[in-house]
Amino acid sequence: MSDVQTWIKETVTNTPVVLFMKGTAQFPQCGFSGRAIQILKACGVENIATVNVLDDPEVRQGIKEYSNWPTIPQLYVKGEFIGGSDIMNEMFESGELKALLDA
Repeated sequence: MSDVQTWIKETVTNTPVVLFMKGTAQFPQCGFSGRAIQILKACGVENIATVNVLDDPEVRQGIKEYSNWPTIPQLYVKGEFIGGSDIMNEMFESGELKALLDA
């Protein structure tokens, strides 16, 4: 396992809720990342842990390989890959995401 893969695994394992995104929670750099932040805030997540993949090309590529998912943003809850903004939106609308985050 590469250093980047090790770092990603430690990050998603040790952080209850983490969003790998383009930009930051305060200044998202794409609409999908912005929507993901809005969804998490609507679910009551106050301290959103984020990783700006634009800061490091190795992390940007590494997270796609780690999850076997081609797009960003990517949400992890308690070490489990949940999905991107479309899946987050579907789960939000059904109430599943809030229940998962509250568990």
